[in-house]
Amino acid sequence: METSWEIINSLTQRLNSLSKVPPEQAILGQALKLCEEAGEVAEAVIGMLGMNPRKGLSHNVDDVRAEACDAAVTALILIARTGADPRAVFEKHLQLLAGRSLTGEAGT
Repeated sequence: METSWEIINSLTQRLNSLSKVPPEQAILGQALKLCEEAGEVAEAVIGMLGMNPRKGLSHNVDDVRAEACDAAVTALILIARTGADPRAVFEKHLQLLAGRSLTGEAGT
């Protein structure tokens, strides 16, 4: 069974092999895809909370979780498409966030 990181790298390789644009444009396209996925997270949250009077309660917490996963995977593929190891970049950044947020250091 493949690990999560192997799957991310496999998905990235597949997308790269199907791409008909230069790598820089593929990165731009992936960033735009991430924005689209973030919008779908927002749509699911709005639907879960019933904040759109026309649609009412159209989503549930599982929908929000699924859309968040789609966004996370898309973000990790974006990192990979820049030529970096997504696991190494993510783990290093997570440590940076933990150092700032869990130690009480001000900022984001």
